[in-house]
Formats: sequence, structure tokens, C-alpha cells
Amino acid sequence: AVVRLGPAAPLGALLAAAAARLSPPAPPAAESRPPWSRPAADRGGPPAGEAGGVLVLVPDQRRAVQGAAWLQRRHLPVALLPDDWALARAGGCVVIGTRSAAWAPLPKVSAVMVIDAHDEAYRQQQAPTWVAWVVAAERARRDGAPCVLVSPCPTVELLQAGRLLTVSRPRERWDWPPVEVVDRRAEDPRRGLFSAPLVDRLRWVLAGPDRRLVCVVNRTGRIRLLACHACGELARCPRCTGPLELVQPGDRRAPADLQIPVLTCRRCDLSRPVVCDRCGATRLRALRLGVQRVAEELTALAGVPVDERWGPPTAAETAPGPVVVGTEAALHRVEHADVVAFLDFDSELLAPRLRAGEEALALLARAGRLVGAGPPGRRRGHVLVQTRQPDHDVVQAAASADPARLTTAETLIRRGLALPPFSAVAELSGAGAADYAAALAAAASPSVAVSGPVDGRFSVRAPDHPTLCDLLATVTRPAGRLRVEVDPLGR
Repeated sequence: AVVRLGPAAPLGALLAAAAARLSPPAPPAAESRPPWSRPAADRGGPPAGEAGGVLVLVPDQRRAVQGAAWLQRRHLPVALLPDDWALARAGGCVVIGTRSAAWAPLPKVSAVMVIDAHDEAYRQQQAPTWVAWVVAAERARRDGAPCVLVSPCPTVELLQAGRLLTVSRPRERWDWPPVEVVDRRAEDPRRGLFSAPLVDRLRWVLAGPDRRLVCVVNRTGRIRLLACHACGELARCPRCTGPLELVQPGDRRAPADLQIPVLTCRRCDLSRPVVCDRCGATRLRALRLGVQRVAEELTALAGVPVDERWGPPTAAETAPGPVVVGTEAALHRVEHADVVAFLDFDSELLAPRLRAGEEALALLARAGRLVGAGPPGRRRGHVLVQTRQPDHDVVQAAASADPARLTTAETLIRRGLALPPFSAVAELSGAGAADYAAALAAAASPSVAVSGPVDGRFSVRAPDHPTLCDLLATVTRPAGRLRVEVDPLGR
């Protein structure tokens, strides 16, 4: 089952559910208890005393340590991986860990819970590539154990893996923070990087003790965003809503017969003239922000030192002050915040990846956990989003605490364009990729398409995974380095 809970759902309650054989915390008394919240015995599950262990996966080691400590305080047998590998092998305990814990040597799993199953951390990037929640779910299937994938914003792939179960709308809204959307299209460009609402939040943070503002900006940028010089409208693909890239004649990605500049979508390969959809202007400008520039200007504006958080943590890193600027790493290296502001959220919405929208919503969910959302009456922080796309499905899904707004739109687009999970895709790279792609194209059936190269990579698309895997297995691999990644994360 896939359980959708708000980002501020307490970790301890989820661990208690896992320890009780996946009996998640009961909804408020006024609600009827859904099937996933009943004890395992009521569902006809195996008795609690059966040999085996409960497997719990979390996205990062800090949460694994916190979860293990919570379980130990309640005198429950727990194995924290990777340190307690031998204890996990003995079984009869709750095994908790990150991605690699999916391979924990439990003699048998009696239940599986994956917390934040949408998180990219569960994907192994090095070859051979694999996904931890898929491995854990397969182990549960083979052992006949229940498996629950918990996420505040389930992806389209997760929704295809099991039945979606939700709590009531009031309860789900309680666990999402207030989201303030700032439309920057009509703002005076002379205001610089910071909108008036953001400046107000900054002044509020500096006016009181123990308050903190975290500003998130993509330091290196995932794409060079293009906006109309006249009206500020972002250049987006009319077919798949992805970002459009300006391709000049003679560029590496340009066709040999290209005579004039065009806008090209890297997601669906659509090309179109360099014209703004909103006002018809033909002049575009590039948008780019960086952590260091933001920190310098914010220091001048706030009059206090600004801490930067990007890249891996260092031993010399000090406790953050009232104002922090960083990449999305700041959301993992700061314990709490009163305000989280995304200064350039369009770089997330228009990243050239299939899962850009889902990953953007995951960032907002992570920010919601950081500001400590909760029921009315309890102090809650705010998430502020600066964007030129205030009506984007991601922004509206977070603002309304309704992730289904995004997944419904994503499902329609992917099904219509035959994109994963409604097809199977393999990406080929390395010195042997060209020869291997040619051999695959020669052996492929009409239902399989081999395309490329794009940035040195070839793509193989099949209607389903058995067809794709059978084709990859029947073609002999050429000499030389070759990487084959099925359903690549970066696509």
C-alpha cells in the first residue's frame, strides 16, 4: 500500500506503526479507521511472534539514528545499519537504515515500511543501479509480508506500485505548512533578488530571538532558464510543459541543417520558433542565480552575517545563525526554521528531467517538515515561493496541501507521451554506447525505439520492462566501457 501523510507526520508515530507490524497511528476519533491503520491481526496477518524482523528504510542516516534511539527508549529490539549487521542477521528485531538497508540480512521480513519513499536518496546511481523501495517491496512480496510506502507526495511510479490510502483532508492539511506564493512576473526588475514579502519575512526574523530564515537557491543551476525580455514569461514547452532551450546553428545539439535559432525541449524533443507565447516578443533573456551572490546581497540588506550551506558538510561548520542561504542541502543541514524561502523556484520547476515536478514538490515537503507544520493553535512556520509560474501544478499542490493535483497532471502527460512508468526506458552511455545502440536498433521490434545521441547518451524506449530487458539481454555487449541505466533518474 502507498500511504500519503503530510510532511510533518511525526517519525516516532510511523516507527511505532512499523514496530506494531505496520499499524500506523489511528486518525482522529471522528474518522472511521481505514484498513491500513488496523492491527495486523485484524487484517489476517501473521502473528506477532513469528520469526523474522521488521525492515524500516529512511532516506538519511540522521533520521535512522533518531529512529533507532526512539525505538530503544521504548525497549524495543532494534538493529541500526550498517553497524548492527550481525544483529539484523539474527532477526527478531526492527532493522532501520538508509538505502543499503534494503539488503539487510534478515532471515525473513515480517513487515516493511519505507518512509519518504519518493526521496531520490533511495536510488543507487553507480552501476549496477537499483532503487531501495523496489528491492524492499520485492522482499516483502516473496516473504508474504505487508509493505507500506509512506510519502507526503507519492510519485507516479509509487502510485503504480500499490493502492493509495490517505487520511482525511483536514488531517493532511494540518501536516502541510502555509505556503505563500510570490508572483514575480509583474515585479519591477530593479527590486533585485528579493521580493517585498521576502523582505518583510526577513525583518520579522531579525526582530525576534531564536528565529531563522533559510533561503534556498540552486547554486550551479540545472538549466539556463529563458524568460521573455518584454513580459517576463518563461519559455515552456506547449506539449509537455518542460523547459525550452535556445539552440543556435552549429551548436552541439543542433541538427546539421538548422539555419535559424530555435527553442527545443529536452524532454520531448519538440522544436519551435523563438517567440513568446504570452506577448509574441522574440527577445529572450537568461536567468541565473547563485548562493554567493545571494549571500552578499542578503548580508547588505539584513546587516547581519549570513551563513552559507552548500556542498558536503565540513568539520569546521558552525551552528547556523538567523539567516542561512544555500542549495537544497541547507534543508538537510539545518535543524529547524521559521521561514523557508525559495528564491528561484522556477529552476526546479523547469529542470530538464522527467521527474522535475515531483522533485520540486518533494523540496517543498522537506521545507514543510523544517518549519514544523502542525494543527491550528500550534506555532507554525511559513514556506515562501518566488516564481514566475504561480499556477504551476507543483505550486498549487503545495499551497492547497493536495499532492494529487500534481500526480493527476503528471499521469496524463506521461501516459499520453508513453513515458515511464507507462513505458520502459534505458539510457546508454560510455565508449561502447554507439555500437551497442546500433546493435539494439538492428535487433529491436517495431515497438522499440532507439534514439540519440544526446549529450553523448542513447535512449532505448520499449512498451514494458520485459520487452526492454529481453532485448538488452539478447544483444552482445561490445568491447569498451558501457553503462546501461533502466528508467534513469536524470532523464
